[in-house]
Amino acid sequence: MSEQQVAAPVGATAAAVGSGPEAGGVPGAGAKEFVGRSPGQLAWLRLRRDKVALVSGGVLIFFVVLAAAAPLVARLYGKGPQERFPERLDRNGFPLGYAGVSGEHWFGIQPGIGRDIFIQVVYGLRTSLMIAFIAAVLTIALGVVVGIVAGYVGGWVDAVISWVIDLALAFPFYIFCFALVPLAVNQFYGPRDEVSPWFRPSLLVLIFVLFNWTISARLVRGQVLSLREREFVEAARASGAGLGHILFRQLLPNLWAPILVTFSLNVPALITAEAALSFLGIGVLEPTPDLGRLINDSVRYLRDVPSFTIVGGTTLFLLVLAFNLFGDSLRDALDPKSSR
Repeated sequence: MSEQQVAAPVGATAAAVGSGPEAGGVPGAGAKEFVGRSPGQLAWLRLRRDKVALVSGGVLIFFVVLAAAAPLVARLYGKGPQERFPERLDRNGFPLGYAGVSGEHWFGIQPGIGRDIFIQVVYGLRTSLMIAFIAAVLTIALGVVVGIVAGYVGGWVDAVISWVIDLALAFPFYIFCFALVPLAVNQFYGPRDEVSPWFRPSLLVLIFVLFNWTISARLVRGQVLSLREREFVEAARASGAGLGHILFRQLLPNLWAPILVTFSLNVPALITAEAALSFLGIGVLEPTPDLGRLINDSVRYLRDVPSFTIVGGTTLFLLVLAFNLFGDSLRDALDPKSSR
């Protein structure tokens, strides 16, 4: 390599540095200005360059907006989630035509009941996303508080919390749900009482929080163990800062990256768990629309009306897949060593 080739980048750098007003240069004379970026800005740039993140994020925005605007969609569509159309069924309860699909019923008619499948899917998305988001927020909040206390305080506090985490992880989730949900319903409602539509979703949120906080707690505890001996924590401790200040003003801001990734991956897991419980008959029941129960209702008509199963299953599949892909892209974007 010649001396001119070696000297060219140095000269270019000097020109860029010495062209500002402080160096006597002329501003805007073709010189490149170096701008520092925060870790959040760098992560956002990586995320914007990731085509998988853009596509999956767009799909998620579509599903979230569709679920949030479910009442408006029902008004514009002209059909409610509990509205039935028995005239669109034959004497055996099967939809007329091809699965009942028409300009008035985009995804067809639900066999046996006569409800519009499209509006059931829209309100089912709303139910699944609402339960998953609320449970994920509460789960992350509890896990972060427990994990940050266990990792920083250590000693017997860390030992007790670790023992509780191991105990919670030892419980079989679905067997526990099969035992707890009917017991809780019978405890609050009699055999002839009508169960409130918010009771089972609230119960599912409580169960998800009890079982899923351990994941975020272990992650945060491990991160805090590596951060508690850092210089900024020692400086805060030496200046007389209290425990709350160190935990939530010094350590917590350095944990947002793993917390966001955990949240983005926890939501699809909760959506799948909620759909599975509703599919098994111990989650959300009638009359609340739900994707898991919609798939369960469609199984008996799989041979005669396969599109009924395909619609509910494909919607759930795309929702979970988009969340997982976006979570993976977010993890790569927040990783400083990532080349993406």
